[in-house]
Amino acid sequence: MSQQQAQRVAEQMRLIRRGVANLISEAELQEKLTRSLATGVPLRIKAGFDPTAADLHLGHTVLLHKMRQFQQLGHEVIFLIGDFTGRIGDPTGKNATRKPLTPEEVTANAHTYQQQVFHILDRDKTRVVFNSDWMGKLSAAEMIQLAARHTVARMLEREDFANRYRQNQPIAIHEFLYPLVQGYDSVVLQSDLELGGTDQTFNLLVGRELQKDYGQSPQCILTMPILEGLDGVQKMSKSLGNYIAIQDPPDEMFGKLMSLSDPLMWRYYELLSALDMEQIANRRQQVEAGSYHPMEAKKQLALEMTQRFHGAEAAQQARERFEAVFGHKELPSDMETITLASQDGFLGLAAALTQAGLLASNSEAFRMIRQQAVAVNGERVKDDRLRLQAGNTYLLQVGKRRFARLQLT
Repeated sequence: MSQQQAQRVAEQMRLIRRGVANLISEAELQEKLTRSLATGVPLRIKAGFDPTAADLHLGHTVLLHKMRQFQQLGHEVIFLIGDFTGRIGDPTGKNATRKPLTPEEVTANAHTYQQQVFHILDRDKTRVVFNSDWMGKLSAAEMIQLAARHTVARMLEREDFANRYRQNQPIAIHEFLYPLVQGYDSVVLQSDLELGGTDQTFNLLVGRELQKDYGQSPQCILTMPILEGLDGVQKMSKSLGNYIAIQDPPDEMFGKLMSLSDPLMWRYYELLSALDMEQIANRRQQVEAGSYHPMEAKKQLALEMTQRFHGAEAAQQARERFEAVFGHKELPSDMETITLASQDGFLGLAAALTQAGLLASNSEAFRMIRQQAVAVNGERVKDDRLRLQAGNTYLLQVGKRRFARLQLT
């Protein structure tokens, strides 16, 4: 390998390593990159997304950003929509069998995924595939042959399966098929590297082993950290209500990002921002030195994210509306997330303000709303009959000094 090639490989590895939780293995990937540069043949980079919900959220985009980096390096990115695996249901991180989706649900969600991912990925450089294209054609005999390539003992090495087995909780046979199908996707696509969250490590390893079994060069595995949701504790999830959907309206997206705690803000910078790590480090040093206000750093992050999904004009307007409501006061960095239960999926704003402890009574809440002294996600509210929807997180403000982050279940 020439000195120039070695330098180019080192430059690619520097970008690839950013934010990565684990890489299996670094030596193998360097070898693949070297061969790619020598032959001019790009690597096949695969990442699979099961269409389990209609909306993608910022947690999903952690992988999309890494895929985009591989595109910038000239490699082939394969965005795999798991319309077949989605019907099985991956129980990763769950303590019970997950309900499979219907074909209709999978089709509808897959359609929205295709519309949303190109906010980040380069449409002209992205290969979109559906694993039903090959899995739907396998006969029963071929599926049994695939199942014969793995053992129950190996499956029980997966942490969630092992925990459920020890606790005498049921594990359905079809759940063992999920890692096999995901792994077989790598065989069909002959992927050189597969991306996934840290909770996908077992499944990614199955793909690596199956490729060896089929006589292919095993894929490298790159796992990204799981992005915490707005509560800063649990992973971002629609079911937990702590998420920011990439289709959230500009004002709502900007307001939710402004509700992040200061420490969590830097986590979002590292995993989501287009700034390089040196720029992020410089900004953080300025904040810690007191020469740059953390509120402004958070506004810049919120502006960048909102602009990415809604454009520069909409993002700037969202910032201006936020500042019109909140002025230049800093939100409390220790603001707790309050979880309230909805009634039939909704909760009136007045009741939410009272139950969150921001106001003493519903009557006072109605009065403050009518006086336009209440803001939700940075936008002043005029309708005292407004109802908040379950499954969302809201930043509430009363007057100039009372704040609460509300998670409605």
